[in-house]
Amino acid sequence: MAFEPPQRLVRALGEMPVSAQDTDWLGQLPELTEAALSRRGLRAQRVQAPGGRSSLVVLVTYADGTPAALKLAPPHARPDRELAALAHWGGFGAVRVLDTRHHEDDGALLLERLHPEVSLRSLPEAKALLEASGTLRRLWVAPPAGHGWETVAERTGAQSAALMAAPAEVRALADSALAAREELLAAPPDELLLHGNFRQGKVLAAERAPWLTVGPDPLVGERAYDLARLVRDRLEDLVASSAGAAGARRRVNKLADALEVDRDRLRGWTLFRAVESGNRALTAGRRRDAELLLEFAAWL
Repeated sequence: MAFEPPQRLVRALGEMPVSAQDTDWLGQLPELTEAALSRRGLRAQRVQAPGGRSSLVVLVTYADGTPAALKLAPPHARPDRELAALAHWGGFGAVRVLDTRHHEDDGALLLERLHPEVSLRSLPEAKALLEASGTLRRLWVAPPAGHGWETVAERTGAQSAALMAAPAEVRALADSALAAREELLAAPPDELLLHGNFRQGKVLAAERAPWLTVGPDPLVGERAYDLARLVRDRLEDLVASSAGAAGARRRVNKLADALEVDRDRLRGWTLFRAVESGNRALTAGRRRDAELLLEFAAWL
């Protein structure tokens, strides 16, 4: 079987700074995948398509036919941190890790098989947000002592450097986002383990539970930061609707109230994350994505 990397993964790595592109890893990916399968005694069925922007996922079976999924991510993605988060959750609200014995050899993750073709995006919006909220509640737990995850302050600090250098068309929103971050970090309300990249597409149908989350980019901080990415899910629909700014604010308030998060803190982190993503999309040449994100941010 040919283990060619998905085009979405190739494009995403190409948009990153040269220092973090992991071009050697990408070139060696077919051989790395073969070795990871052999090391675990697995048989490949197919590469998950269209695939993600951060990893290669191969649907596999054990020798006895038991299904599983093998995930390979580039070194900069720190799959060891993802493994630590999934292990800490222990399958509660998240995909379960099946084997950790060979992770240090190749960085691959062997996970239970979910239904990659069925995410919360397949549900009507109101139902999807309800299920997403329930999943997030399960993930927000205290981190273990001595954890190695970065904090919200650390992650957003690195992102702030790019916002400080944003082009003129983003300058006003960037300044608002940076001011919001400074105010939010002055008094963070809690320190919990966060998914870091939570959205409807990261919650898949499963066998042992209706829905389980995948693909965390874990960090430690407040719940409002984690919820902020979910606020702008199905952004194209929100921008195309007549609700506009009022609809965006209603969504912030509805999710904040449902998960007992302060409305102003959620609005602030939603603003920061939308502007940061919009500026990054603009830098990568994805102007349409950037325009949607920045229009949404302006409504907040």
